[in-house]
Amino acid sequence: MLALVMFGPVTNLLIWTVTERWYFPHALPVSWGFKYWHYVFNPVNGAFAALLTSIGIACAAVVVTTLVAIPVGYALARRHLPCRMFIMLLFLLPQAFPELPIYINIARIFYQLGLNGTYLGVILVHTVHGLVFSVWIIVAAFSQCDPLTERAASNLGASNMKVFFTITMPQAMGGIIASSIFVFLESLDEFTGSFFVGAPDVTTLPLLLYNASMEGNYQVASISALILLVPSVLFMLVVERFMRPEMVAKIGQ
Repeated sequence: MLALVMFGPVTNLLIWTVTERWYFPHALPVSWGFKYWHYVFNPVNGAFAALLTSIGIACAAVVVTTLVAIPVGYALARRHLPCRMFIMLLFLLPQAFPELPIYINIARIFYQLGLNGTYLGVILVHTVHGLVFSVWIIVAAFSQCDPLTERAASNLGASNMKVFFTITMPQAMGGIIASSIFVFLESLDEFTGSFFVGAPDVTTLPLLLYNASMEGNYQVASISALILLVPSVLFMLVVERFMRPEMVAKIGQ
């Protein structure tokens, strides 16, 4: 039963990706083929453009999120800040409330600022959402850095900036890479924020998947879902390499 729950939906998705005709009462597709793969990757139909848009927005969200999370994570991990735990909990607020009312209000505010229906607006939404993962992981990464090596470098005459970039950052790089992968995958799969802030001017692959599902085009929806699934599985294997046990133990401390 557990195997059926875990692999049943994925198996059904894989079958739909190579299905041309499938209807009741047939247990398996009536005809098989790759016609819809050609349809998805045909530039005229916009699926490939939506994929490139999703990747571009995800990369931009990773850059902005990491630039914000590194100094914030370092300050929270290595400096004695007042209300430290309260500040860290603030970054969890986007996950503490239902997404629908939050994004509806963000869309209203962005419309007044002229950001609704723009790439910048979508990137900002994905960045705020990504900070939830990025800050907590990077705080844990900086917390497990060895302070003795930093003191040794300072005693040898290195400036604070040089110590940070040559000693501290390399030690925390595994956590920074892991957080970047989490943000990339979260942005790549993000639907609700992209729908309320970006649609219809900014079309990402999850929006295309949603439209195809609503139209009953399960082949296109399944192929789009598979395209989103493959990088998630591959990147999770990479994250497992960088998320060391001693760093995971520091998350939330």
